Amino acid sequence: MTDLTGQLLVAVPREESEVVEDDVFNRSVVLILHHDEDGAHGLILNRPLGAEVDSVLPGWQEHVTAPDCIFQGGPVSLDTALALASADGNEDESLGIRALFGDICLVDLDAPPPIIAPVVDRLRIYAGYAGWGAGQLEDEIEEGLWFVVNAQTADPFSGDPAELWERILRRQRSVVSFAVTFPADPDLN
Repeated sequence: MTDLTGQLLVAVPREESEVVEDDVFNRSVVLILHHDEDGAHGLILNRPLGAEVDSVLPGWQEHVTAPDCIFQGGPVSLDTALALASADGNEDESLGIRALFGDICLVDLDAPPPIIAPVVDRLRIYAGYAGWGAGQLEDEIEEGLWFVVNAQTADPFSGDPAELWERILRRQRSVVSFAVTFPADPDLN
C-alpha cells in the first residue's frame, strides 16, 4: 500500500448517465489528510457552499481565504467543521494548530481567532469530510475512479474553486491532462 497522505485525488470524468444527481465527488478534487491500512480521510477542495462562515462559526469570517464561505469537505459528518490552513510549520500545537504535511495544518476552531489568524497564511473552513474504510480507496483507484496527483500548497486555498479540477488536470505532464477535454455532457461532443 502506498501512503497517499498529502496527495490529491482528482475525480475521473464520467458520462452524465453514470453520475448520480447529488454526487458530491463528480469533478471533485480531494486532498488526502491521512491514509493508512485502516482507511483514509480527506477534504473536497472545490465545493463552496456559499454559507457565510460567521453564521456557523462567529469570529472566523474575516480570517478565511476568499471566497469567504464554508466549503463542503465531503459527505461524512456534515454537522462538523474542519479548518485547513497553511503556515510555516513552526507553530506551537498548544496554539491550536496541528501540522499535517508541508505547510498544511489543521486549526482547532475552539481556539480564539485572534490567536490563530496571525500565525497562518491562509485558512478555509469545511463542513464534513470524505472518508474511506480499509482498502476502499485503493479499490476505487484501481476501478479508475480517481487520478492520484501531487498537491501544491496553494491548491486547498484556490480563489477560483470552480476551476480547480480543470486547472489541476491541465498542469499534469502525462495523459491525465487529456481528461480535461471530456465534456460535462458527452452528448454535446
